Amino acid sequence: MKLMQKRSRKKGLSPGTLVHIGEKRTETVTVTLFNYSASHCDEHLIRDVNELRLPVDETVTWVDVGGVHKADVLEAFGKHFSLHPLLLEDIANTDQRPKLDDYETYFFVVMKVLTASDHGDILVEQISFVLGRNYVLSFHENGADLFEPVRSRLRGGKGRLRHNGSDYLVYALIDTVVDQYFEVLEMLGERIESLQERVMADPRPETLKDIHALKRQLLFVRRAVWPLREAINNLSRSECPFLHEPTKVFFRDVYDHVVQIVDTIETLREMVSASLDIYLSSVSYRLNSVMRVLTVITTIFMPLSFIAGIYGMNFEHMPELKWAWGYPMALGIMGLVAAAMLLGFRWKKWL
Repeated sequence: MKLMQKRSRKKGLSPGTLVHIGEKRTETVTVTLFNYSASHCDEHLIRDVNELRLPVDETVTWVDVGGVHKADVLEAFGKHFSLHPLLLEDIANTDQRPKLDDYETYFFVVMKVLTASDHGDILVEQISFVLGRNYVLSFHENGADLFEPVRSRLRGGKGRLRHNGSDYLVYALIDTVVDQYFEVLEMLGERIESLQERVMADPRPETLKDIHALKRQLLFVRRAVWPLREAINNLSRSECPFLHEPTKVFFRDVYDHVVQIVDTIETLREMVSASLDIYLSSVSYRLNSVMRVLTVITTIFMPLSFIAGIYGMNFEHMPELKWAWGYPMALGIMGLVAAAMLLGFRWKKWL
């Protein structure tokens, strides 16, 4: 996860120039076409964008594009569907923030897809939607098949998906992406709980690295989800003629989910910050405990060193030097002084 992609290649270029910003890819761009209505569903793999035809009846067309790194493919879609050059530029820029743009005859939505890997990392992918009166275009950054549940519902005719228009299809796709956020947050929540247990039991330098890694991951998750709240809210309140009122209810439900996700992210961030405070407090407490023991030892040996220093001066006229019980007496005084100091420390509850 990079905090910011390099945009230096766009320096000096005119607005709308298609330059792919993101990880370099060489895979073939895949284009899948769905034409469906309440009575049928046709699925095709398209090799040439010019083969696409918008339906003239009530059939809904869904074009799913896997890969945005080919400028010629995006240009072909722009010409075929009369898409604005700035819209195509935003699709090619995989560092775009989630947003909603109204182009009068169609809507443009940008989202971030979050996926939890087996190693505990969070993979971020950009996906863009173009919503028209009877068509939907979806552009994946890396071509991953995220919408297999939606495809299965279209093929099987289950639910209300094939009985509604393109606006309900966009809702189903967006809802699938939002549901993915909950899975990522569950993984992060489990990691944070385990981290807090380690911080309380045995804080180590490796624990501090895990805390900073979680703070970085939550920063990326917040950056990917926070702007989406405004976009979904605007979409649910839009007066667009091809966005029907019954579908807006479902968009409002997605908005509620996004708000819940944002609140959960903020809670997890506070938990990580609290874990860092607990870690620093635990390390400070352990250091103070060690320093307290060393201070007690030093304090006890100070008077003993004083007594030993007096009798180590070896003056000729010191009466105890030639006394047979002088050595046991000195040791006894040292022992009594040490015992008295230990009892005093225990009485004051310093030990």
